[in-house]
Amino acid sequence: MARLDFATLEHRIDPESLVALPRTPGVYIFRGEGTLPLYIGKSVDIRARVMSHLRAPDEASMIAQTRRIDFIETAGEIGALLLESRMIKEQNPLFNQRLRRVRTLCSIRLKQTEQGVMPEVVDSKTISLGETPGLYGLFSSTHAANAKLRELAQQHLLCLSVLGLEQTSKRGCFGFQIKTCLGACVGQEDRRVHEQRLFSALIDLQVEVWPFNGPIDLIEESGDWVQRHRVNNWCYLGTQCSRTEAPRRLIEFKLHDFDLDSYKILVKPIMLKTVKFEEVAL
Repeated sequence: MARLDFATLEHRIDPESLVALPRTPGVYIFRGEGTLPLYIGKSVDIRARVMSHLRAPDEASMIAQTRRIDFIETAGEIGALLLESRMIKEQNPLFNQRLRRVRTLCSIRLKQTEQGVMPEVVDSKTISLGETPGLYGLFSSTHAANAKLRELAQQHLLCLSVLGLEQTSKRGCFGFQIKTCLGACVGQEDRRVHEQRLFSALIDLQVEVWPFNGPIDLIEESGDWVQRHRVNNWCYLGTQCSRTEAPRRLIEFKLHDFDLDSYKILVKPIMLKTVKFEEVAL
């Protein structure tokens, strides 16, 4: 295989830091003149991913400010994903726009009223995400949650008035007048039928409740290298690594802590049991 000539790439990055990049999973850090990182990313092939950054015209400004690239190898992809997410939240790199911490998350739940079942938007200040059943969707704001309800109403011919998103009148809601509502607001559609359609519209957004009584160790192996990622209530707490004497710092778990990015990373492999894990004895 021909060796890539780093000198032909237009940048001022320390060539030794480029030569050192491995073809393994992990996190890479673009660093400039200052102490804070410019950009943090992850890949199953660190070298290949960094080289793609260097060739990207829309990243020229970042590359021009970069002086070296550091990396942290991981035993697998999930470890890289979790570490990237946590490092971005802790260090706030200049060129990372995603994975920044969202302080308050909102979700939708169904409540029983005298008129029937209606959706309401709740937030992580009042309910414990990951521990509360019957929640649908994770949103950055009440506005975003209501926008999703409006989108679902249009897709499933739901009544905005019945959903509590619009005032109604004897003539019915605006949607009924333009035939995007089947008439639950004026009695032309059975309310229970409407409620079932609402539930069907929300089911794909269901937020999974943490399926264990406490923390677990999610295990990744690469040869004789073993990493154990401690997780509780979908929150990444830290990693114990067989290559180091001391584990990576474990984050203190608080009842209402819930990280959206960690949830997205972990929910599918844990619920589908496609990853090796062990429950931690309390």
